[in-house]
Amino acid sequence: MSVCIQRLSKSWGDFAIRNIDLEVENGEYFVLLGPTGAGKTLLLETIAGFHKPDTGEIWINGKNVTSLPPEKRSIGLVPQQYMIFPHMTVKQNVEFGLKIRKVPKTEREKAVNEVLELVGLTHRRNRFPSTLSGGEQQKTALARALVIKPKILLLDEPLSALDVNTQKRLREELKAIHEELGITTIHVTHNHFEAHMLADRVAIMKNGAIVQKGLPEEVFRRPKNDFVAEFVGFENLFEGKILATRGGLATIDLGGVTVEAVTSKRGKCMVGVRPDDIILSNSLFQSSMRNVLKGRVTGLIDMGAIVNVVVKVKNVSFTALITKRSLADMGLAEGKEVYLAFKASAVHVL
Repeated sequence: MSVCIQRLSKSWGDFAIRNIDLEVENGEYFVLLGPTGAGKTLLLETIAGFHKPDTGEIWINGKNVTSLPPEKRSIGLVPQQYMIFPHMTVKQNVEFGLKIRKVPKTEREKAVNEVLELVGLTHRRNRFPSTLSGGEQQKTALARALVIKPKILLLDEPLSALDVNTQKRLREELKAIHEELGITTIHVTHNHFEAHMLADRVAIMKNGAIVQKGLPEEVFRRPKNDFVAEFVGFENLFEGKILATRGGLATIDLGGVTVEAVTSKRGKCMVGVRPDDIILSNSLFQSSMRNVLKGRVTGLIDMGAIVNVVVKVKNVSFTALITKRSLADMGLAEGKEVYLAFKASAVHVL
């Protein structure tokens, strides 16, 4: 089912979401992305029917549901804290929604068995929540939401409380479940990597408003402003001044360092380069890349499988990403000189 939100506003204490316009297509996996306090959960709960909008409307599959209670919206919600009952087994938790809907026992058994198999919890059906891992508790909450066969699934930070390895596994499982069921899904997260992995489309929220929406590649590669750029991973953000433009190619001063970028803008600007668009080398190399700079390593930040390498070029510091193996092969260490290169098309001018 499709979801259409029109000019929706809702105040909550001294905070408000404002003038939200959003369309989620049938079967789409849509991610609401933003920092803590952006209004993502309030928007999700308003879609679910837990809050009545101050203004605006919510339409589901062409029907205005703004005034309908949650149980009439055919929505399944997985809250951030999971909210599974500690005194019930996995099976009883999953079955709960069917019981209160007075679904006959034989139908309940069949539905519960199917959804437990779908999320991989058949072998845990008689366990209590206190004996489950974080990932298994999350799956229990997901199964409880899915067992009622909702037309729309709402996920509020479903992976945020899990360790990195469990997050990775459950991202893959969420993707597989969505592909199998084709259910329209709205997923709230503050993790841009999570959004990039799962979303068909994404919307960025800040201070109760949507500031940019579109395909992940569009939003993450072409942010509209410096907030979006920084939030989606443009660690290299600089104030710049465009010195000259010719044939769509601009020369930009970053405070003593000049770079070339594809833009028609003029004057002062903000410049962003993603760390994963920068290539490092121990020696000057032949390349079609318009930007090749020489600098000195001033920092190495271990990120697990990858390393953030900070390179200072004159008075400007760039951050690049490389694998640990590349770090060892290049023999990089603080104080070592290194060349960095990136395409003019990788320089985003705001």
